[in-house]
Amino acid sequence: MQMLYDSDSFVVVHMLADADLGAAKDDAGNKTPLPPQLVRHGFEIVDKRSGKEVYLDGSWAEMFQQQILAWQRNTPTQEEVEDTLDGYVGLAQNPVVIH
Repeated sequence: MQMLYDSDSFVVVHMLADADLGAAKDDAGNKTPLPPQLVRHGFEIVDKRSGKEVYLDGSWAEMFQQQILAWQRNTPTQEEVEDTLDGYVGLAQNPVVIH
């Protein structure tokens, strides 16, 4: 988990996939390969004003990753970042319980 952005209005966290490609031991101590895991990452955007969050994964996460790369190239103002994040507020349906 990596904090990407934190302001008075928003928090953005990049959730990194933790795929374990090792092997597990059974009761007899024999190693057995773990079943394949889908390695995915996502982004959690918390709207502090409404107390709701949205988790972006799949194609939404890919789109948001492209936005982050564009921000790294162009260094936007805080207002530009917040305007973009505000566009995701409509997707935020889950209340934040613990953060």
